[in-house]
Amino acid sequence: MTEIGKKALILPGAGARGAYQVGVLKAVASFLPKGAHNPFAILSGTSAGAINAAVLASRALSFRSAVSEMEKVWANFTITQVCRADNWTMIKSSFHWMAALALGGLGYRNPRSLLDNQPLRELLERNINFDHIGRSIEKGHIDALAITASAYSSPQSVTFFQGAESLFPWVRKRRVGKRSKINVEHLMASSAVPFVFPPVMIDGEYYGDGAMRHSAPLSSAIHLGADRMLVIGVRDEELNSESNKNSSASFPSLGTLAGYMLDTLFMDGLSTDLERLNQINHVLLKSDQNKQGSTEHFRPIKTLVVVPKIDIREVAAHYIQQLPRALRLVLQGLGLKKDNDMRLVSYLLFESGFTRELIGIGYSDAIALEEELREFLLN
Repeated sequence: MTEIGKKALILPGAGARGAYQVGVLKAVASFLPKGAHNPFAILSGTSAGAINAAVLASRALSFRSAVSEMEKVWANFTITQVCRADNWTMIKSSFHWMAALALGGLGYRNPRSLLDNQPLRELLERNINFDHIGRSIEKGHIDALAITASAYSSPQSVTFFQGAESLFPWVRKRRVGKRSKINVEHLMASSAVPFVFPPVMIDGEYYGDGAMRHSAPLSSAIHLGADRMLVIGVRDEELNSESNKNSSASFPSLGTLAGYMLDTLFMDGLSTDLERLNQINHVLLKSDQNKQGSTEHFRPIKTLVVVPKIDIREVAAHYIQQLPRALRLVLQGLGLKKDNDMRLVSYLLFESGFTRELIGIGYSDAIALEEELREFLLN
């Protein structure tokens, strides 16, 4: 049984919106003493959040330094660091897909994905020292790093975790925790958005984006012993509800549908899991007050959630012109225009203007929650 009383950091999938997480973490670092170690015993990430979590785990000796390095990369992003988006590559990919669809397949030459994300692999290999994750665990700076991916053959949500010897794997319905030495393959698998990026093979099975089957994104940290969690989301539920009420109805384009699917993929599981956790906490509180029922196998989990206070889709609309022309043409072919829903663009806009603004927004939102964050971190 794992020790409780641990803080966890939950970083869900976010695509380019992951820059918002960096801004929040920048503010968190400013609340800690200079030279402070990583304050989170457990780091749990999915997709782009998995990459951010791995950076923190590999540099756990100095939290402020780790966040500074993350900011340096995110603030200077170009989409060419994530995928090949030059004119020739995009034209070749488009024709390859059209030919496969028109001819009912091309045999073994069927397209593997819309985009080639080899540049992302190279970026991760340059910027993350995976051996340092083990050292961070050995020295007690963190207890565990958890990276979630979705198995295509099983099919189940698999959380690969590297952690202290006192931690054990788990098995639940369609979700398991496997002890593993985290490497670049786990990060590439966790961020392999279906159709957009190719699946990744790990231990003889292909995996895709961790958000696809991750119906309980908070559960991994709980299995690893967390009883307090800082969750950095990239969508405000109430804000999006109001935006939808004010928008005029029009027939959704393929691009709008793709953005809707990504939004569902990355964020709906988190929203549902947070709601479920709040309900369980409420039941535990009532049971304790009334001294009724047996709750000895359960414990309350405190959460602090930070989400954007503005609609990130509106921010993305100001920066769509920064995308390479060939990629903009592909998006236009999917029916996306500047005055359309920018969900899809907001997840793909790995360009410095957009990411820098999101870092600033995340920082401001976290500063506004300074009292709550300080209490979470220091108590």
